[in-house]
Amino acid sequence: MVTPLRITETPDAAGLRTPPHNYEAERALLGAILMNNRSYERVSEFLTHEHFADPVNGRVYQSCAKLIEQGQQANPVTLKTYLERDDLVVAAGGMKYLATLAASAVTVINTAEYGKLIYDLFLRRELIAIGEDMVNEAFDSKPDETANDQIETSEHKLFELASTGATDGGLKTFNRALADAIDLAEAAHRREGALAGVTTGLRDLDKKLGGLHKSDLLILAGRPSMGKSALATTIAVNAARYFKTTDRPEDRGKQVVFFSLEMSAEQLATRVLAEQARINSHLIRSGGLSNDEFSRMVVASQELDQLPLFFDDTPAVTVSTIRTRARRLARKKNPGQEAANGLGLIVIDYLQLIAPPRGERSENRVQEISGITRGLKALAKDLGVPVLALSQLSRAVEQREDKRPQLSDLRESGTIEQDSDVVMFVYREQYYLERAEPAQKPEETGDKFHERHLKWQERCELAFNVAETIIAKQRHGPIGSVKLHFEADFTHFSDHIDADHLPSGFEE
Repeated sequence: MVTPLRITETPDAAGLRTPPHNYEAERALLGAILMNNRSYERVSEFLTHEHFADPVNGRVYQSCAKLIEQGQQANPVTLKTYLERDDLVVAAGGMKYLATLAASAVTVINTAEYGKLIYDLFLRRELIAIGEDMVNEAFDSKPDETANDQIETSEHKLFELASTGATDGGLKTFNRALADAIDLAEAAHRREGALAGVTTGLRDLDKKLGGLHKSDLLILAGRPSMGKSALATTIAVNAARYFKTTDRPEDRGKQVVFFSLEMSAEQLATRVLAEQARINSHLIRSGGLSNDEFSRMVVASQELDQLPLFFDDTPAVTVSTIRTRARRLARKKNPGQEAANGLGLIVIDYLQLIAPPRGERSENRVQEISGITRGLKALAKDLGVPVLALSQLSRAVEQREDKRPQLSDLRESGTIEQDSDVVMFVYREQYYLERAEPAQKPEETGDKFHERHLKWQERCELAFNVAETIIAKQRHGPIGSVKLHFEADFTHFSDHIDADHLPSGFEE
């Protein structure tokens, strides 16, 4: 039974309220630690000296922590060396105050409860401070800062406050972890081979990845013109179509959001429309569509109009802005839904265009990218959705004979590779072959050149409309390469058709 402690909120003569605090709880906690140092273990995981309302108590707690973590005893005698010249402690009474603290211990059993109370009151004081900052900043507006910027800054502060120093969680016994693993295996067994994650709509890629899993950060990288954005939009549309039509209640009605930092929403919509209607996007923009093509475009637009797919084309957004807008969308209710069913997938095009947090721009680009990738991984875990982020590759690929990308080709590769759960590369040999048509050498005979040119043509034919998705890292599964069919005119990715994957009616 926890001894009830009074929370002091005494208004002063002017009717002002003091910030919430409880000095009695702080003294009782410190007394329990001084009486039995093992009490510190019950609060050390979440409580720091900064959480104490009385700075003197915070100073004493900090000194106790130092001694205990060094394997020494923390008591009024050993603390004397550290605190006898401390101005705050001397002003509070010096060694007499430490003796008073030792006598303030009610019981060591309630140490954790006292710690949680102190931390809860700290959170309340921080909430008050954030609220005051919000009011002051709203009154004292700056020309280059909009109201939405202030909202996002405040939401970022609230998120940081909510996600640091949580008092729950911690160690899990092995039998608890084992029970969770068995529950997962049972759920997978009931699916009878069905995907565990969100579908990409591409059969062989789904088979290799098992779908896009919750809380995973997936990186899709490639050189320019390889089709990164086209593959990302294909996956986004396929996932949105799945969320609209699936019978799985846990996925039905979820939404997909595509953050495009490079292309406008209109450009993306045109690309998706062209890909779905099998029309060259240039003809849509230039007005060169035939009647039949225009009819196909209208039919495709009607089908796409019903998908739970959202675009955000704000340039140079921060990770906190992405988190804020994703959270808002997760609470948004689609027409026909009784309640919001949350997010199913976040796509970001592309990682290097994400801005660092305001006021935290670094001279070191590697550090900036490190903060961004950590933020994206935290976003995936926080919202419980897969985050698919596109990334550029360095020019080192172009210098090699074999142009297939490797993990070392990722720009700022250390942090991207480290924080991600899956790293995939898009590679199209056709792109390089078309730009490497052999020319006849002066010393080369016509027959020899013709033979070399014929080999080049054969390679071009084999590579025509073939793309590879190279899975170079997968934390929970195999790596390898998956072939896809790619039509450049429509920027359309689909399953690769070969002898093993012939459509019905085409078998030999």
